[in-house]
Amino acid sequence: MTSETEQSMRDERDAEAVSRFVERFASDMTEAGMQRMASRVFAALLADDEGSMTSAELAVALQISPAAVSGAVNYLTQVSMIGRERDPGSRRDRYRLHDEVWYTTFTQRDRVITRWENTLKDGARTLGEHTPAGARLAETAAFFEFVQSELSGMMDRWREHRKTLDLPMADGRSHA
Repeated sequence: MTSETEQSMRDERDAEAVSRFVERFASDMTEAGMQRMASRVFAALLADDEGSMTSAELAVALQISPAAVSGAVNYLTQVSMIGRERDPGSRRDRYRLHDEVWYTTFTQRDRVITRWENTLKDGARTLGEHTPAGARLAETAAFFEFVQSELSGMMDRWREHRKTLDLPMADGRSHA
């Protein structure tokens, strides 16, 4: 439930500044390789206090077509960055950021990295590990194996570190 103070703070926000932030962060994610519309939708959800919007709300907020929203949310749900749910008593879909979205996103990459690693190892054996291409694939597989082992420990350390921070949870509550 939203308090009057929280609602007042939202009402005082500079909508143009929020829009500039959304576009800037979306641009940063696009430069890192994410699809442009998916970046914009994700940034809009990230900047929304509820972390949740309908397709129509996203289309209005981003001034894009419903088809663009559809493609973006399909991508974001496929890569597990957002979830799709129904408003009670409605046929309207609502798109919501997952709790701890970055933690979840990085830990789910574990499966992708394992698949890549196995495929690369097979490729290195197929090409011959002592050939230039085979050696390159073997090194890449070894890199992913290293990243995967480090990622697990890093995620554990993040959970412990997060507990020491005085950051509010997405719903406004404190972790402490």
